[in-house]
Amino acid sequence: MLLLSEKQKENIYTPLQGIEFEMNEGTIRSGKTFSDIQKMAIIYAASPDQNHLVSAYNQEQAYRMFMDGEGYGLKHIFKNNGEMRSDRHGDHLWLNLPNGEKKIYYKGGGKANSVGAITGMSFGTVVFLEFNLLNKLFIEESTRRTLAAEFRYHLAEQNPPAPNHPNLETLEPFIKTNKYRFRHWRPFDNPILTGQRLKDWKEQCEVSDYLYNRDWLGNRVMPEGVIYFMLDTTSDKPKHIKNNITGTIVEVYFTADGGQSDATTCALNAVVLDKGKFYLYRLANYYHSGAYSGDIKAMSTYAMEIKRFVSWCYEHFSDLPHWQYFFVDPACKSLREELHKLGIDTDKADNNNRDKVGSNGTKIEVGIERCQNVLAEGRFFLLETSHKDSLTSRVYDHYNFIREAGMYARNANGYPIDLNNHAMDDFRYSVNYFVKNYLN
Repeated sequence: MLLLSEKQKENIYTPLQGIEFEMNEGTIRSGKTFSDIQKMAIIYAASPDQNHLVSAYNQEQAYRMFMDGEGYGLKHIFKNNGEMRSDRHGDHLWLNLPNGEKKIYYKGGGKANSVGAITGMSFGTVVFLEFNLLNKLFIEESTRRTLAAEFRYHLAEQNPPAPNHPNLETLEPFIKTNKYRFRHWRPFDNPILTGQRLKDWKEQCEVSDYLYNRDWLGNRVMPEGVIYFMLDTTSDKPKHIKNNITGTIVEVYFTADGGQSDATTCALNAVVLDKGKFYLYRLANYYHSGAYSGDIKAMSTYAMEIKRFVSWCYEHFSDLPHWQYFFVDPACKSLREELHKLGIDTDKADNNNRDKVGSNGTKIEVGIERCQNVLAEGRFFLLETSHKDSLTSRVYDHYNFIREAGMYARNANGYPIDLNNHAMDDFRYSVNYFVKNYLN
């Protein structure tokens, strides 16, 4: 007889009526995967659909975690009713059950080209192991592959991700239609961990606030090494978000960074004088990533969309002074040229190329330190906005800025990782100008 905790029993046996997506999230070794295997075995036995999918970062992990499961996986549960097979769609567990044949495919979903492995297939259910490590496009395509299912269901599990992890937005369609269920897991939800082992684990986690919050409390926290960890947008009274501007706008200017597969971003910035001090507001942000969305655009298209963004800014915000500077990364020559064709004169952004080399051998450390200082001193704010552009239906909000800030980190050698940093780059350009002209 299996030893199960109350949380594991709840996971396995709670009815699924009206639920199409369940997320089991919490600390490592909390018993999530073990009970997920038992839960899905029951679902496979009852499901009217033939094909199903189990995904992890790579195929080997999907097999090891769910098919084998240290001796408790699907192939062991169904050892008298099935066998491991392979066909033109890939490796799978074939089952011969009273209600018909079932095929449980297991695949990797962590890479940019992972979508190709499921193109043309249909599934009844999908399991997402280590959901936060999977490619966002793979997740979205997997949920589309279940649209024709007789019993449509998705089960995901993950350790706590960063609060603004991009994969979390794939849950929105289920959340907003009330078809989503979240279940939080802690170390004591694993019946194997008791007494002294739990005590030791808690003591080891308490050496670090980060470890305690993530590995003991199971909370979503900024990863260690995040460069702008001082950015506060999620507390009860967020330090760096405002609903309105307090003070007088002294100057506005735009900052932009561009790329085709990388993100193209453009922000409206305002310098505000309030009670004798200068503050920098980020009022709105145009953002599009070819790699992130799968939609690669020409620079001429980006230029036209940015021109529309500029027009919207002056339609939406009343009494803005006309911008004097439109700073673009000097390396992005094609975007500058396309903007010039549309009548937008640009200036070379201060990308710290002329600054001294930092202790880790990179010049951008000067700009990063300036950004950290304006955040720590409370000199920077994001202005809340949810208004759509009537022509494009875009919301020029700060979602991508906050998402990148939660992911922009250093590697083991202390170098800023050149990833999730495009809005961070145009932020750095805006702060360089602000600090040099208003704070120094």
